[in-house]
Amino acid sequence: MEMGSANQERGCHFCRWLKADCEKLRCTVMEFRHTAKKLAKDDPRRIVHSMKVGLAITLVSLYYYFEPLYEGFGVSAMWAVLTVVVVFEYSVGATLGKGVNRVVATTLAGLLGVGAHRIAILSGEKGEPIVLGLFVFLLAAIFTYLRFFPKLKARYDYGLMIFILTFSLVSVSAYREDEVIDMANKRMSTILTGTSAAAIMCFLICPVWAGRDLHDLTAINLEKLGNFLEEFGVEYFKTSGDGMSDEKKAFMEEFKTVINSKNSEDTLVNFANWEPRHGRFRYRHPWSQYQKIGNLARHCASTIEALNGYLHAEIQATEVVKSRFEGICMKMSTESGKALKELSSAINTMTQPPSSTKSHLEASKSAARDLNSTPGASLCEDNEFSEVIPVATVASLLVDVLQCTEKIAESVLELASLARFKSAVDAKMATNRKPNLARQGALIRRCLSKGAEHVVMIEGLSSPSLPKYKDPPSLSTVQQSGE
Repeated sequence: MEMGSANQERGCHFCRWLKADCEKLRCTVMEFRHTAKKLAKDDPRRIVHSMKVGLAITLVSLYYYFEPLYEGFGVSAMWAVLTVVVVFEYSVGATLGKGVNRVVATTLAGLLGVGAHRIAILSGEKGEPIVLGLFVFLLAAIFTYLRFFPKLKARYDYGLMIFILTFSLVSVSAYREDEVIDMANKRMSTILTGTSAAAIMCFLICPVWAGRDLHDLTAINLEKLGNFLEEFGVEYFKTSGDGMSDEKKAFMEEFKTVINSKNSEDTLVNFANWEPRHGRFRYRHPWSQYQKIGNLARHCASTIEALNGYLHAEIQATEVVKSRFEGICMKMSTESGKALKELSSAINTMTQPPSSTKSHLEASKSAARDLNSTPGASLCEDNEFSEVIPVATVASLLVDVLQCTEKIAESVLELASLARFKSAVDAKMATNRKPNLARQGALIRRCLSKGAEHVVMIEGLSSPSLPKYKDPPSLSTVQQSGE
């Protein structure tokens, strides 16, 4: 009986363990499904990128599937597949950067490796490994040290690493391999094929431009700062004791993503410098100016984070003290927020900032000057010092935000000048000048039906597009002129 009960207890324990593991596995699968769905919903381009990588690898795998290609390259054909896996990145700039680094580094390292092999042969059979080892040591040490240079590391770190790898492989394997030039030629050809396949696939099929992402990120960051400042005054000075809803709190705290955007911006700037001209972005577009705007935006966001802390602080100023500062602070906050949102819109549409931006900044500076006329001494006499400090600090922080907003406006104007943004009027006129072909066709038909001599001038066309008719045209004449 004891043995049976013991076996039964172990069986129950095993069932509970198996059930817990199954539940854990189910939760893991559901979490994975939720994450995959969220990633695809946040950026559908990720699905397209995954398909592009699969297609590129399939194409370069033909080196193995077709006998003539495999006979020409042999095992070296695998380098084409490896190159696609390593080089193919999410954006065009990242792919081109890695591709250029890999091709140039492989070519240079291969040539130097063959040259080192030829020099080592001159030293005799015993001296050859010593000379090869010396070359490997010197070049590996020098190029590894170059990877510590900030500018070289930012753009050419991958190329320097590939150079060390390729030179070591070619020079060391040349000691046992007789046909070193043929081996280097095959590897270079397959690597060039893999790089070309990755670049063409990334460039032609739904390309993702790092420059465009950087441009949008800068505009969105300024808009998030403007959203917070527009809502801050209302929330801080409201008299009711109701707290913020979760949705509004999440909306106002979107600015926190700006603080941690430096790594993303630096990476996008590096990739954007590799990209060719595309869309409205010209060759040698001032990408570094976006970094300047981003740095100022992060400085502004850090000040806003301090303001956000006063929304939920335990020690708050009394309603009487707040009422003295309410008009000034709300004006500074609201006008600065409007200016930032207009700057964001100007970047997004690639137009010159409107004149109203300057008006918002002037209104905010006028409110800041009114702080000097606020009776601070009488406030401290009539109220506790700890009750005055919070609202006075908020006013001081808003002045800092205003100064930072002015610097951002100057940087955006500089970007608009360097990138040759159109004025808002020119952009609107260009949109209105687009010819409406359907309307033009209707005008032509009406004019032809009246019988008198007509010359139809349509806005947006440089010259009349119709022949002159002194008499009512016949149907055949109209058909011939249409042809």
